[in-house]
Amino acid sequence: MFVALVLAAASALFGRRMATRKPVITASAAARVARFASLLFGGLFAGFLVAVLVLELPLRRFDASVYTQVRHIELIGWDVLASATLLPALVATAFLVVVERRRGRASWPARTALVLLVLVFALSSLVNLPINAEQLAWSVQMPPGDWTSTRDLWQLSHVVRTGAAVLALGCLAAAASVTGERSPLRGAGHRRPSCSI
Repeated sequence: MFVALVLAAASALFGRRMATRKPVITASAAARVARFASLLFGGLFAGFLVAVLVLELPLRRFDASVYTQVRHIELIGWDVLASATLLPALVATAFLVVVERRRGRASWPARTALVLLVLVFALSSLVNLPINAEQLAWSVQMPPGDWTSTRDLWQLSHVVRTGAAVLALGCLAAAASVTGERSPLRGAGHRRPSCSI
């Protein structure tokens, strides 16, 4: 998937006709690949954040020791999973915006999704990741005295970024459903098939 996205990007950016050469991948094909990749990775990332939210909210009723122990378990590889889904979603969505703009089709849902994903990235980098690093150093037997304020800030930031990621996924779905391309079935001489019984 990533290789196809890179090939599509290179083809769209440098695929102008040079002499008699045709681009390897057309702008339309590049847009389809970018649309698919942004939906795939955006959906995986949003689903991951929703799953973390579902796990985190019930932890509010437990004490510091239980919360710290669960956070230590959560943080084993979760930052890697978040990066492995958010970064490709950002790249694919940015590429989609560029390709659509070059095709003369300014897609506000794709641009909105990109802004939302950048917001998620910034919020994660400025709030959640530093708190994750801090919480890894906490002792399960003796968490810090202000652990609830740290937990509350992390969870509030997580709710905001989860909402933004879900909205970005909705925008990407809207961008995919409104491509502006004519269906081959609607061309001259073709009738749309009917489903009457």
